[in-house]
Amino acid sequence: MKIIRKTIAFFYFTALRISCRRVPEKIDYIEVNGLTLLYSIRGPEGGKPVVLMHGNGGSHKSMATQSLQLAKAGYRVYTLESRGQGVNPPLDEYHYADMAEDCYQFIQKLGLKKPLVGGWSDGGINALLLEMAHPGTCGLIVAAGANLKPDCGEGFEEFKAWILEQGTPLAMMMLSEPDIDPASLSAIKCPSLITVGSRDLISVEHTKLISDNIPDSELVVFEGASHSSYIKKNPRLGRCMLDFMARHGY
Repeated sequence: MKIIRKTIAFFYFTALRISCRRVPEKIDYIEVNGLTLLYSIRGPEGGKPVVLMHGNGGSHKSMATQSLQLAKAGYRVYTLESRGQGVNPPLDEYHYADMAEDCYQFIQKLGLKKPLVGGWSDGGINALLLEMAHPGTCGLIVAAGANLKPDCGEGFEEFKAWILEQGTPLAMMMLSEPDIDPASLSAIKCPSLITVGSRDLISVEHTKLISDNIPDSELVVFEGASHSSYIKKNPRLGRCMLDFMARHGY
C-alpha cells in the first residue's frame, strides 16, 4: 500500500511540474507606494484578471497551485509579492494597511477592472482591507484563513510564543494587527468567499464572524484542514474558487 501511495504521489507531482511548464510564468517588477515589488503573471492575455496575495513571510510561490489552476482555466493571474517579503528587501516596520494600499496601487497601475482579489492568511486580511478602503475596486473577494484581530483561536498563546521567538518586525506585527471592527466589513459589497480549515489557527467561529458581517458572502470550512494544508500544493481551494467564480459569472 505504501508503495502504491508513493507511486501515485510521484506521478501527481510529476504531472504538476509538467503542467507548470505548459503554463509559463512571467516575472516582472512594479513601483507602488514608494517601493519596487516583484510580481508574477500567468495565464492568457485577455483572461479575466485575478490578483493573489500570499501569507506572512511567504512569496509569489506560496499560492502557485491556485495560480496554475486559475491560469489553466483561462484567467490572467497576477501574484504580488508583498513588501519586505520574498525577494523584496526587508523593512523595519510593517502594517497591513500599507500592504493593502500596495495592492490597490498595483491594480490601478496595471489598469485591472474589478479583478477577483484573493489572498491567504495575511493576503486574505489585505484583500478585505483593500475593498474596505477603496470600495468598488474588487469584482469578487476570496479571503482564506483571514482574521480580524490577533487573538482569534485556541492556539493563539502557542502562536504568540512563536512570534516572540522570531522577533522580526514582520512577525511582531501579528501581535497588534489586524484590528478590524466586524461591523466595518459591511462596506464590502462584492461577492466574497471566506474560507477556513476545521483545524486552522483561526477558529471557525471567528471566520464565521467575518462572513456574517459581509452582506454578500459565503463561508466554506475545509474539514480536516489546517491553516496551510488546503493551500500549499493542494487543489482544494482552487477548485472552490473556480466554482465560486462560475456561480457569479466571472
